[in-house]
Amino acid sequence: MEIEHLSARRANVLVPTIVGCALLMQTLDSTVIATALPVIATSMHEHPIKLNLAITSYPLSLAVFIPLSGWVGDRFGARSVFRTAIAIFTIGSIFCGLSRTLPELVAARIAQGFGGALMVPVGRLVVLRIVPKSGLVDAMSYLTIPAVLGPVLGPPIGGFIVTYSSWRWIFFMNVPIAIVGLILTTLYIPNIRETESTPFDTLGFVLTGIGLAGLVFGFETVGRNMIPGYLVFALIAGGTLCSVAYVRHASRVRYPIVEVSLMKIPTFAASVLGGGLSRMGIGALPFLLAMLLQLVFGLTPFASGLVTFTSAVGALTMKFTVGPIVRRFGFRRVLVGNGVISAILLMAYALFHPGVPFLFIIATLLTGGFFRSLQFTCLNTIAYADVSQAMMSSASTLSSMAQQLFFSLGVTVAAIVLHLGLVFRGATTVAASDFSAAFIVIGLISLCSVAFFVPLEHHAGAEVSGHPASLQAAARLTEATAAE
Repeated sequence: MEIEHLSARRANVLVPTIVGCALLMQTLDSTVIATALPVIATSMHEHPIKLNLAITSYPLSLAVFIPLSGWVGDRFGARSVFRTAIAIFTIGSIFCGLSRTLPELVAARIAQGFGGALMVPVGRLVVLRIVPKSGLVDAMSYLTIPAVLGPVLGPPIGGFIVTYSSWRWIFFMNVPIAIVGLILTTLYIPNIRETESTPFDTLGFVLTGIGLAGLVFGFETVGRNMIPGYLVFALIAGGTLCSVAYVRHASRVRYPIVEVSLMKIPTFAASVLGGGLSRMGIGALPFLLAMLLQLVFGLTPFASGLVTFTSAVGALTMKFTVGPIVRRFGFRRVLVGNGVISAILLMAYALFHPGVPFLFIIATLLTGGFFRSLQFTCLNTIAYADVSQAMMSSASTLSSMAQQLFFSLGVTVAAIVLHLGLVFRGATTVAASDFSAAFIVIGLISLCSVAFFVPLEHHAGAEVSGHPASLQAAARLTEATAAE
């Protein structure tokens, strides 16, 4: 593997910042469109329900092409692929802004999804390959913040644009960001690539693409009345069967497109599975908060976006404290303790109703944003603590696939709980009690993630965390193993 020489500051700060800004562009775009759907529907003379295709086509495209990212990055070089991904995403954005009909918009969103599918895993791979493990905690915080900021910044930005300008600027605003990103990527990111290329796993790509796409699209359409119920079931069942078939296929070939044996690494498995349950909460949160504040509190999309923005402020403050916290307590204690705190704060959102002071709502959102961001930074870091450099590309791909799946599943669970609330009350409009039930459910699901962190060794991720007790425990284990 070829890696150019980098200064410590460039490796630990500059490169993660560049990649993080590109990821922020991608996460912003995927959430900001939801606010503009009614306006876009009017512009295109379409029913708003049909415009859901513009939303679901993007994660569907992501799901199909994410498995391709690791192999492409190793084969053609991380910088080359990352630049190409930014360019594809930007071209797709331009065509989204120029779209006059729904089919044109859907096609452009699919192109965006293809660019995003390469941009996220390959961007993370760049950071994993050039940042030493001792610096991963700080570097990963730059990549976690976009994932937390995007969903909460999207609604107010989208609301502002559609209120005071044309909806087309939702997509055109990506262009200047992308141009700066392309220049900085060319100047400061090395073209990391594997010196030996492996054959492309065509069958594996087909199975993972169809499997993940079926699951994600199936979950995305649950309860939205976009397609008949039997087709939703067929999508989820087909996606599950293809995923199971891929696991069997991966165990029989020498170079699978995604290495599922990574799940045998305890820290990686805990991050993917336990982290997946946690991510269901953050996937459902923007959906639930936006509907609660607009449909129950009666706020405008822009006003509701400004309220939820407070959680972004909490996420930003985490950046300055994550390093000391992890070094002081170690990964296991932080993941367990902070996992409980984050779940309780999610369930505390069940107290939101029109009679509650906004000061309480804002304070709770601010605190929740901090602890959720801390949790995801730890999860994104410990996932790669025990992964070898040779397996980093596959680990980044598999992690991205799992995140996409759990985000979609979170929204699905929230939508189902809201629907059951309507059925139980025999009502046709949602009430604060329906949202309370949804927040409690996703909070309990998030709480279950702790079960995956408790079995971790006390010294788990010691090389990355820098926790003294963890380092000492890891050293004793190494000495004991050598003595045997």
